[in-house]
Amino acid sequence: MNLSQVSKIVEAVLYEGYILYPYRPSAVKNQQRWSFGGVYPRAYSQAQGGAEPYSLQTQCLLQGTPQTVLQMLVRFLHLIDREVGALPQPLPELAAGVEPPMHGVDLLEIGDRRYFPWQEAREQTLAVARLGLDELLDAPQRIPFAVAGGREVEPVRDATGAVVALLVRTWQALAGHVEMMAEPVVADVFRITVRVENLTQVTGDLAREQALRHALVSTHTILGLEQGAFISLLDPPGPLREAAACCDNIGAWPVLVGEPGQTDTLFSSSIILYDYPRIAPESPGSLFDSTEIDELLTLRILTLTEQEQREMAAVDEHARALLERTRSLSQAQLQRLHGTMRGIRPGADDAADAWIGWDDTVRLARWQVGGVELKAGDRVRLHPGVGADILDLALAGKEAIVEGIERDLEGQVHIAVVVDEDPGKDLGMQRLPGHRFFFSPEEIEPLASNGARR
Repeated sequence: MNLSQVSKIVEAVLYEGYILYPYRPSAVKNQQRWSFGGVYPRAYSQAQGGAEPYSLQTQCLLQGTPQTVLQMLVRFLHLIDREVGALPQPLPELAAGVEPPMHGVDLLEIGDRRYFPWQEAREQTLAVARLGLDELLDAPQRIPFAVAGGREVEPVRDATGAVVALLVRTWQALAGHVEMMAEPVVADVFRITVRVENLTQVTGDLAREQALRHALVSTHTILGLEQGAFISLLDPPGPLREAAACCDNIGAWPVLVGEPGQTDTLFSSSIILYDYPRIAPESPGSLFDSTEIDELLTLRILTLTEQEQREMAAVDEHARALLERTRSLSQAQLQRLHGTMRGIRPGADDAADAWIGWDDTVRLARWQVGGVELKAGDRVRLHPGVGADILDLALAGKEAIVEGIERDLEGQVHIAVVVDEDPGKDLGMQRLPGHRFFFSPEEIEPLASNGARR
């Protein structure tokens, strides 16, 4: 199991929803956090009628033999309460092992820094097991785990170096077990079940905010194989479709990860993914919201007022690093966020003259329009037809350059053009959204300046 190949995906899922735009504690959307992959104490879950689960279950299929070896990791976030306390009098230093009296505050400003109470999170990894398939076929294996609670005090100093406040971080103990089992499905194919249970001792009458302190958050499982292969549950072979459909995943979504075609690592995520998910190489770093658009969130961060950015920087190190990274982006990096085209490959028909794009449209090298052969780079005049939308009608009579010629899945041909008068026509020629316009061949008039080819 090569974790380096999946680390970016794992981290993105681990921190999905950690803090959302506008990245300030005062924002309503940051008042109700930790909505993915929560595994709560059993007593609390049962008191809630199971609405908040105390277990997470992954089921998957693998092809192997009794000599196959499985490695399993469970990862989650452990929540930490951060309090901010002001001291009655500044102190030159904190005495070892002594916590001076303080009074809690909702906001502390020292120089240009701000401090808020907040709920941070610490990554926890349980290297749970490395087991042979033969062991799992003999009997389920149950592995207990425990994470100790604790408390830390961090001094906050003013410009003179005196301690004027404290940041107090506390976290609760956690306990539970991970159960793993295997059963045969058909010859050389087995169903693997991994169940993570939170058995931390609490009373059932806790409020959700209290229960979260004893929960495993953003919980997910990573499985690796030696001498075997995981089978995709999203696209299983025909004979195994029914077996794949019968896999019972609860709060988990297992997908293949690594390089496309690799079958020795499976990631059971708390959010829905495809097999072999990827982080876009253009993305400069996590925005904690993988369903959003990097460019949109980046530009929004840059438009925050100075006061709002100060509040964002005060959240924690994750938010502060995000702000600093966004401020430091170069123009070239911002340009890369505007969009890209991937997955161009030769088509089956007319391979010399056609390509298949990411959306399965066929990109043609040339097309006859009114007896004239058009290709990319030729000049045309636009004549929107009856029923054209208002944006197309606004381009009537305009001159444009053919950027590409595409045929869709229904066999319709569309001429992609970049309008001369568009200030962003350079972006259009890079095939970026918003600066290319599509017309049918009947709406295009080739210009004589092309040197007509019949």
